[in-house]
Amino acid sequence: MKKGQFALNRGIRISFLLLILTVCSSSNNRISEQKSNPVLQYTVSMPEPSNHYYHIELYCRGWIKDTIDFKMPKWTPGYYQIMDYAKEVTNFSAKDKNGNAISVKSPNDNTWQITVEKRTPFKVNYDVKADRKFVANNYLDSTHGYIVPAGAFLYIKEHINTPVSVKLIINKQWSRIATGLDPVPGKTNEFFASDFDMLYDCPILAGNLEELPPFKINGIEHRFIGYKLGSFDKEKFIANLTKIVQAGVEIFGDIPYKQYTFIGIGPGYGGIEHLNNTTVSFNGNGLDKKESMNRMMSFLAHEYFHNFNVKCIRPYELGPFDYDKENKTNLLWVSEGLTVYYEYLIVKRAGLISEQNFFGNFESSINAYENNPGRSYQSLTQASFNTWSDGPFGKQGEDADKSISYYDKGPVIGLILDFAIRHATQNKKSLDDVMRLLYWHYYKELQRGFTDAEFQQVCESVAGISLIPEFEYINTTKEIDYATYLSYAGLKIGVETNKENGNRKFTISRLDTLNSIQYNILQTWQGK
Repeated sequence: MKKGQFALNRGIRISFLLLILTVCSSSNNRISEQKSNPVLQYTVSMPEPSNHYYHIELYCRGWIKDTIDFKMPKWTPGYYQIMDYAKEVTNFSAKDKNGNAISVKSPNDNTWQITVEKRTPFKVNYDVKADRKFVANNYLDSTHGYIVPAGAFLYIKEHINTPVSVKLIINKQWSRIATGLDPVPGKTNEFFASDFDMLYDCPILAGNLEELPPFKINGIEHRFIGYKLGSFDKEKFIANLTKIVQAGVEIFGDIPYKQYTFIGIGPGYGGIEHLNNTTVSFNGNGLDKKESMNRMMSFLAHEYFHNFNVKCIRPYELGPFDYDKENKTNLLWVSEGLTVYYEYLIVKRAGLISEQNFFGNFESSINAYENNPGRSYQSLTQASFNTWSDGPFGKQGEDADKSISYYDKGPVIGLILDFAIRHATQNKKSLDDVMRLLYWHYYKELQRGFTDAEFQQVCESVAGISLIPEFEYINTTKEIDYATYLSYAGLKIGVETNKENGNRKFTISRLDTLNSIQYNILQTWQGK
């Protein structure tokens, strides 16, 4: 080997080693960047609450990118409508660590794009209008504040799993804060979420709040806290609510949370379910009347049962969520309609209503569905899929007679499926077994949602027979044969037609004589 060749080869080897070191260094930097822990800290203040605006500051550090897209969700889980929360955002700005303004761009109507030096801290500030008293909207006045996190806190799509903290600066006159978020140890009015899905699942209520005596089910504490609860027999209310929760838990034989809170946000409209809490519009005045108390218990039973049915048991499309668009599914009739069905069952099994009232609840659903012309145009699965455009109660205006509500037909189908399963198994199995199987297999074991086909498969596996005829009531506009299915439980359907408007009135009553199977189905169905 010539000396020149040795020098050349040695130079090549050194260059190659340097290249390897450079690549390794670059790779290590990328790994280090990927392992960085971005920090997101929100501070919510309300300097002039009577003006109905929250001021929100977001402190950020540890970001490995120099261009970040902050987005406001277009909807909130539990309410399947596009809310366009970004339209309530004003005075958006950003500043670097030295207090200098950072340029902000808006690529679309719910995104704010910021360019900043990598890994340097910066702050984002904006105001959120909060002037509508509704369970899916932010609200603020001089007496209390209600925050829907999906309508208040920005997220970064690539970092939806990033932990986040929220600090609230509330009026000194306000006594407390209610939320499902975990408190930060050693901090006052500061809370923590493991990710944005958890953050968006925990509304916040602040003000002079009242808490009723807590109760425990299987060692798990349940609370009811709210704003302007009103005047009513609170001891009886908690006793009834305890029975409601107990009846719900008994269906599954499990409690999926460490603590549960019912949060009454004051007079208004609606209720939305969450993993360890529910927020409900609540006014206790008038609950001294039995009918009003029963309606309230039915409402709370509905929202509580959602903890199992949609927060745990869920259609495949409902999680992980895409907060930037509709999350459409054919199965909202399961999530919402079957929750109405179990709402009826729970208040009866809890011993709060009579058999006549129990039948009356189903009569209301049947009458609402059967007197809606839309039943000839839209199936239950179509109503589920189209809820984002039609609304949860069907289309409004001139097309109102072309759609149905899964809140009406859903509990009717629950009745049909339940009686079909009980009849096929000689009352050894029921829809309760379907719900338990969905809970323990898909939620607990597989940790995912179920598909349309899987739901039918579970129902048929429990029944031990094909349920194609019953699923035709779900997937088509086929007329329902009430008489056959009700007879399985020793019941009959009656109908009268109003000669003036043509509306039909359906009633449910017992058959004159019941065989042993019919009697057993009727009794166990009601929880006796």
